Amino acid sequence: MQPGDTRILGKSGLAVTQLGFGGAPLGNMYRAFSDAQAEATVRGCYEAGVRLFDTAPLYGFGLSEHRVGAALRDQPRDSFVLSTKVGRLLKAGHPSTLDHGQFESSLPFAEVYDYSYDGVLRSIEDSLHRLGTYRVDILLVHDLDVWTHGSEQARAEKVAAFMAGGYRAMVKLREEGTVKAIGAGVNETKACQDLAEQGDFDCFLLAGRYTLLEQAPLDAFLPLCERRNIALLIGGAYNTGILATGAVEGAYFQYSPAPPEIMERVRRIEAVSARHGVRLPTAALQFPLGHPVVASVVVGMRAPDEVTTNVEVFAPDVPADFWAELKQEGLLQQDAPTP
Repeated sequence: MQPGDTRILGKSGLAVTQLGFGGAPLGNMYRAFSDAQAEATVRGCYEAGVRLFDTAPLYGFGLSEHRVGAALRDQPRDSFVLSTKVGRLLKAGHPSTLDHGQFESSLPFAEVYDYSYDGVLRSIEDSLHRLGTYRVDILLVHDLDVWTHGSEQARAEKVAAFMAGGYRAMVKLREEGTVKAIGAGVNETKACQDLAEQGDFDCFLLAGRYTLLEQAPLDAFLPLCERRNIALLIGGAYNTGILATGAVEGAYFQYSPAPPEIMERVRRIEAVSARHGVRLPTAALQFPLGHPVVASVVVGMRAPDEVTTNVEVFAPDVPADFWAELKQEGLLQQDAPTP
């Protein structure tokens, strides 16, 4: 399985590489690093054949978009696919008044949620300026989920506001050709399904929900995507790290230390991997691509050596017997398609 091989993104007609670059780390997520390192990382992906680049205003409060745009500026615009997000506007503020959470040394802006028609148009215009380009290819509404907004009621209110306003703006941008595909980037399957049932979307970037450790989307959401020709970009294939590191001390699962039951499950997957000579990260990256609606696995990377590692672990062939034993051991849902 080659990272630079392409798949069609649903009904949009866009061809995206099977391995994509996730730009959250370029916003100095968890720790700061230099612009030179960020540029070398993006360029390393491009040179390795990875040509799908996803970013967002949230990542470093504009920093990731600046870095992605600067690194790609000399490349032919039609040689890569660029994805960013809407739903937040950035307002300037004094650094002493800002809390940027997990993004260190971010740019001096505060986030303001805005899912309105005008807010989405303003957001994409601002992103084009930061990226230094005249278009993006994929436009995703960001974080319309309970995890972000705190309750199901708050999420439902934000979705209603978006469908009445921002969604119409995204459809207009697609009709005009300003963007080629529209969708959502979220961490929850229910949020994706809710949006898919209410609007006409090309794709969803679903993080952490369809992995070696979680296959709940097989029950209803993925069949809906098949019926409607909606593509998925899968983020969080390592489930915040444990499917890359294995069940080592201090391993993380879903942004927190992995609980004992997850550690044990991963140990059992590692045992099957060892019997078949399969690296755990290879299985983690390749598994989602077994489903016909999955177009790409988007991986966050912050350094050139991480690019090299992810490209290397992505490529090896995985024997069918490996997937069969995972199902036999109850470690993979029986109806999960495998590569």
